[in-house]
Amino acid sequence: MNKLSVVIITYNEEKNIARCLKSVINIADEIVVVDSNSTDKTLQICSSYDVKIINNDFEDFVKQHNFADEQAKYDLIFSIDADEAVGKELERSIIKAKNNLYYDGYFINRLTNYCGKWINHCGWYPDSKLRLYNKKKGKWNGVKIHEKFKLYDITKTSKLNGDLFHYSYYTIEQHINQINKFSSISAEAYITRENNASFYKLLLNPFVKFVKMYFIKKGFLDGYYGFIICYLSAMSTFIKYIKLREIIKNLKLDNK
Repeated sequence: MNKLSVVIITYNEEKNIARCLKSVINIADEIVVVDSNSTDKTLQICSSYDVKIINNDFEDFVKQHNFADEQAKYDLIFSIDADEAVGKELERSIIKAKNNLYYDGYFINRLTNYCGKWINHCGWYPDSKLRLYNKKKGKWNGVKIHEKFKLYDITKTSKLNGDLFHYSYYTIEQHINQINKFSSISAEAYITRENNASFYKLLLNPFVKFVKMYFIKKGFLDGYYGFIICYLSAMSTFIKYIKLREIIKNLKLDNK
């Protein structure tokens, strides 16, 4: 059987980390936790499990993931976020893949829990992610928050059965606070790619976002929380473009 390193990056995850660690015990030959100066009980909880804990200052998610993978003893890596957990069917699929490792990377469906409700639409499911991979066959890429592991050319992939459970937000307030934080990061990332935040985009893109998620992706089938998710996602797009316009305006003022 091939050896597997489970890699987790953390920051103040005391509410989630124990559930995450318990879910990977049966698949891991090594568990690596890369923490970025948590101030809660995250490290205390981690120390009660058989894990290797490494502290690394956080710059962005892409750099943190690549650093974490470098700390792993084995080439085969399962990358999981602290607010995620492996379901039993997925556990069996990962063990089967370890026994007969034919592919360089494996995609996994992620099912998200929002305020206690599992979300099956809104474009949030199946939300396929490449999370089981040979670290020598690729690396993490992206712009700060939109990170993903990307395999190099001439690699083979497959998909595993079972779901990765994602416990996203416990309250709507938590979601709103995250929108404010991530919209700032997204706006800063966008300025390097598109110096364009027209009033047209400010008005149209949030509307298109809501229509796509609520109607085309059938968010209405997820009831009240489906509507909240679609509305807040549209609002997040609106706020991102407002912040991008402010950045562009300030850059123009600075260049005068």
